[in-house]
Amino acid sequence: MAELELNRLIDHTLLKPEATPDDIRLICDDAKRYEFFSVCVNTHYVPLVAGEVSGTRVKVCSISGFPLGTVDSAVKAFEAERAVAAGADEIDMVLNIGALKAGDAGLVRDDIAGVVEASGGALVKVIIEAALLTDDEKVAACGIAREAGARFVKTSTGFGPLGANARDVAIMRKAVGPEFGVKASAGIRTVEFALELVEAGANRIGTSAGVQIMEEWSKKAGP
Repeated sequence: MAELELNRLIDHTLLKPEATPDDIRLICDDAKRYEFFSVCVNTHYVPLVAGEVSGTRVKVCSISGFPLGTVDSAVKAFEAERAVAAGADEIDMVLNIGALKAGDAGLVRDDIAGVVEASGGALVKVIIEAALLTDDEKVAACGIAREAGARFVKTSTGFGPLGANARDVAIMRKAVGPEFGVKASAGIRTVEFALELVEAGANRIGTSAGVQIMEEWSKKAGP
């Protein structure tokens, strides 16, 4: 898979609460150097990232309802709207996991649809936190995300019990079909694992180890 533009699948991510402006500038520098698809940060840092990557191919990704997904739907929509207004191109939102598990598909759908509407033309990814769901719930979450107008489903926040795995990615890919987006995120630190997830159906990779992965990728690709 040496011909794969692995860098263009990576959302270079820093969502730690202790991240400083200098930390954010550093990951923006990384993203510009490797031409990652996006830099993904908490909403507070969207204006900083938008300024740092202006004029490059790197997009700005932010979050809504992160990491638990259980804030009020209006709050999620407001957060997404504010992030987009500040320069975000994409929003990674967390669905209401408890509502999904309780079988309240209508609430989950409306929750996602509210963020999609508030985000205008920005691409919305729905984090399903797959490690907390049964296989049937994963499939249901993917279906609801599609119905609500999102354009990606995403495995994990990185704050849950487990990160991405190929089995969950394959389930999600089958559930959404070939044209919809699937983002694998959390615990992805090697080229081997990233490629395993791509093979399973991921077409975006969320990781804080983008530089490490690209350095390894470069060595594998050879001169």
